[in-house]
Amino acid sequence: MNPEKVIFGFFIVLAATLNFGFYVGDISNPDHHPVYELFFVVVVNLIATILKFGDRTQMGALLLATSLVAVLQLCAASLFWGYVVFISETGMTGAAMASIVSLSGGALMANIISVVLLVIETVMLRR
Repeated sequence: MNPEKVIFGFFIVLAATLNFGFYVGDISNPDHHPVYELFFVVVVNLIATILKFGDRTQMGALLLATSLVAVLQLCAASLFWGYVVFISETGMTGAAMASIVSLSGGALMANIISVVLLVIETVMLRR
């Protein structure tokens, strides 16, 4: 068993499951989408992205691309959350929360693609 592959797979799957946990719930209800969970999703996705930089294969490039998409979506959601809470005069509304959750949904889709690619790569390995 390769410990690097275990850690790599762990962070990819953890990123997807944390993102799913943030995404689930009433899309416009801020009580169903805690800010600290979004923070953890961003941090774990950043770690997963950093772990993907060493792979120089075509599959590694696809995994890095999906991870970069997820990080971009999650950073946009975090920045929008910060804008809504700290700068906007309206504060957190249902529409603003729906936009944040939608951005996280895009990241979730990228994370799911990442997990599927990881499974495909694992199945294709020959001993």
